Formats: sequence, structure tokens, C-alpha cells
Amino acid sequence: MSFNLKKCIVIPDSFKGTMTSMEVCRIMERAIRKHFPNCLIHSIPVADGGEGTVECFVAALEMERIKKEVTGPYGERLTAAYAVKDTIAVIETASVAGLPYAESIGHLSPREGMTYGLGELIRDAVGRGCKTIILGLGGSCTNDGGTGMALAAGVVFYDSHGREFTPRPDTLCRIAGINTEKAEELLAGCTVIGMCDIDNPMYGESGAAYIFAPQKGADSADVRILNENLIILGQVLEKHTGKQIAQMKGSGAAGALGAGILGFLGGKLESGIDTVLDQIEYEKMLQGADMVFTGEGRFDSQSLRGKVIAGTSKRAGACQVPVTAVVGSIEPDTEKAYSMGVTSVFSINQKAEDFQTSKYSSKENLHKTMDNLMRFYKSAR
Repeated sequence: MSFNLKKCIVIPDSFKGTMTSMEVCRIMERAIRKHFPNCLIHSIPVADGGEGTVECFVAALEMERIKKEVTGPYGERLTAAYAVKDTIAVIETASVAGLPYAESIGHLSPREGMTYGLGELIRDAVGRGCKTIILGLGGSCTNDGGTGMALAAGVVFYDSHGREFTPRPDTLCRIAGINTEKAEELLAGCTVIGMCDIDNPMYGESGAAYIFAPQKGADSADVRILNENLIILGQVLEKHTGKQIAQMKGSGAAGALGAGILGFLGGKLESGIDTVLDQIEYEKMLQGADMVFTGEGRFDSQSLRGKVIAGTSKRAGACQVPVTAVVGSIEPDTEKAYSMGVTSVFSINQKAEDFQTSKYSSKENLHKTMDNLMRFYKSAR
């Protein structure tokens, strides 16, 4: 029996609450190089579209970080960063309308928060010649259906009297018509992709307002108003596009920003990991690889639904490259992973401990687990 690591891909998600994906990459790399110093390692930190997405793309694709002053969720000015390489731009919603930001200034108000700054960054990216605009949708503090973004991109909103006005989340019900000509002109020849890993529709009991607005500071009355307003906006978008956007999977993402990307910008929604894998040309990277190392903090049934482990393993399996998943905890009902391309799964936990205790040793435990795996691989040479 012979086994040697000449080339491998390290492509983990973050271990929520303990390690960022970039930290996981560094720890895995260190263990691999200790035992296989000549191994060619492709290290790809992955984020889910929320905070850290831009940094992961910067690291994975050596993109340039662009800083720009834009409009914050409540009309204030703030500096946001996005990533550019060639004709590709990666923008985080969280950088201009993020929940952590709203919490830090003590202003949680989904009836006010707007995504205008996101549209400003899109404009800036297009002005730099970008033709593929990737938008991370995680971690927003807004519930405006993407109307702020649309305004900044040139969309005009009309009330029932045909007068132009600027809608907010609590006045979406006044929208009677829209004109997207300027936005279409701005984005001519461009592709807009929303990184989205949820299936929630635009409105209803499983929609943006009922599921996510309470996390953003909405009480029950707020939720009812926001949901009713999204219903009106959904009807306007359906009339304008001829498509039932409100019921499309992911249209409820980021305060129904998903619906705005589909309806105002003519964009599309894709799983976060598929977007990353397409941009890094993962299949090319897999050629000649001996192993893929992936992982996340909690390996459960959700991990098999388009998340990092499932996405990387399915494509690796199709290329007949084995996949080792190194995770925090392994939950029941995950055996299906082996038929989806995962070769083996290992938990980093060294002993039976509650997460509140073990999380402080996560980095050390990950290194020990990877070190042991490398020793095992060496012994099989």
C-alpha cells in the first residue's frame, strides 16, 4: 500500500464561534507541511456570504480590496470594502447594512434600515469595469426588499398618483409602479449573483419578516407590517417582471434582498459554495489532487444541503478525488455524506466535553487531529 500527498486542496467553512475559515486553513496547512513538506497545497477559505466573505475571496483569488465611503443603513456615512479582480467584484451586504454594525451603534430598526449603500458599491464596481457582481447576502440588518439597493442603481419608484418617492421598509405599501430602465442600462452586459443558502420565500410565515426580522429588532407589530409591505412589493415585482419572484427559493434572504436582486437587477441566486467553486475553477484545481480537506464546526443533516462539505465533496467525487472532512461535532443521520463524495469524517474533539468548554481548545484540537491524520497517511506509504 502506498499513499503520498503531492497535491491537496484545503477548503473548509468556519467553525462557528471558534475559528474563521482562514484560521482553519492555516492550522490544516501547518499540519500537512510538517509531514509532507513538498505537498502543493491550494488553500481556499470559504464564507457563507456574511461577514468575512470579501476577505475569503481576497485570500482565495488574490483579489484587490477596494474601500469606498457609502450610505449606511440609516442614512449615515460609513466606509465599506469590497473585492475586485479583473472583471469580478465581490460585495458583502453586511459591510454596508450589517446586523453587527447596527448592534454596535445600538440602532436595531428593520422598519428603517436600507440597502442603499449596496447599490452604491455596485455602481462603483461597474464603473471599474466589473461584469460579474457577486453579492454576499448574510448578516443584514434590513428588511427593505432591496429597494435601497435598487434606488442607488437607478430604479425609480412611483406611488398610486404616479409621483416619484423614496420608499423605506415601512412605506413599501405605497409602491404602485417602478421603472428599471436606468438600472438595466447600468448593468447591461453584467451578471449579478446573490450568494444564498436559504430557501425562504419573500413573505409569509416562512418569509423574510416572520423568520428573520425579529433577530433584527422587530416586535410582533413590526413583523406584521413588514410582511404586509413585502406582499405589496412582491405584487409589484410580479407585475413588472411577469415572474412569481416572491415564491422563488431564497427570495426572502437578507430582508427579501434576494427578491430585489431577482426583480430589480435581473440577477440570480446561487448557493454560496457553488459560487465560490465556480469562481476558483475548482474542477481544474482537482486535477492531479490526492486529497481534499474540508470541514465545519457542526456536521449535521444541514451540512448535506448545499453547504461547504456537500458542495466540495460532490464535485470532488465526480473527479474521483477522496475527501476528508474534519469537523467539530458529528450529529446523527449524516451517513448519507458517504454517498455524496465524502470519504471519511473525523471529529476534532479529544474527549467528551460540552461545547462551552471544548470551544476554548478548538484550535489545539484541530491541529492534533490533523497531525494524527498526517501520521496515519505517512504510515500507509
